[in-house]
Amino acid sequence: MKTKKILTYSVTFEKAKEGGYIAYVPILPGCMTQGETFEETKENVKDAISAYIEVLKEAYSSAS
Repeated sequence: MKTKKILTYSVTFEKAKEGGYIAYVPILPGCMTQGETFEETKENVKDAISAYIEVLKEAYSSAS
């Protein structure tokens, strides 16, 4: 049976000068996103974290 590991990340949200929000994940360099609303930004940052982790997994598996 395959197990799923649940990870938790701290996310920083800031209001953007031009409107909307910006979110970044300090522990994942370069992992950031934006959205028109806070709710949209929350969903976008979940996607950004998932994509970031996938890239790391691919890079790690190709290096092995």
